[in-house]
Amino acid sequence: MENHGRGSPVTPEPLPYEGVWRFTAPAVEASVPQARHAVRDLLYRQGVPVSDDLVQGLLLIVSELVTNAVRHAALLSPMLAVEVAVGAEWVRVSVEDNHPYRPTALDHPHSPTGGRGLLLVREVTREAGGTCDVEHTSSGGKVIWAALPLEAVRPL
Repeated sequence: MENHGRGSPVTPEPLPYEGVWRFTAPAVEASVPQARHAVRDLLYRQGVPVSDDLVQGLLLIVSELVTNAVRHAALLSPMLAVEVAVGAEWVRVSVEDNHPYRPTALDHPHSPTGGRGLLLVREVTREAGGTCDVEHTSSGGKVIWAALPLEAVRPL
């Protein structure tokens, strides 16, 4: 909360690359590469200070999450939403659908029903020093997200 009164703190201006971007796509296979390309292009267009390794990890996460929404939620959720949120020190990608099932693969080793994609998301996130989770939405669906730290950017 900003307070412009005398002697009170002022919220610092956001960095040029900070913001939240959201787009929707049909829950079809063609949306997987489209989402991956859209996220990559957004990161570069906004000038987000990301290494090639971090970009590759984020794109792998987006691919896995969109693929899961297409494979497992499309019947009850013909549309999905991809969101990219960038802060001063982190980037978060999430995929939301309207299917109520909450996968447990982020918490447990793979089961006979699959879950390897979410295990991969968990491992990529962990190796990057980030965190990931699944949350219910107010509409009865779910959002699966991963937040990864940006490399420290030191001005010269």
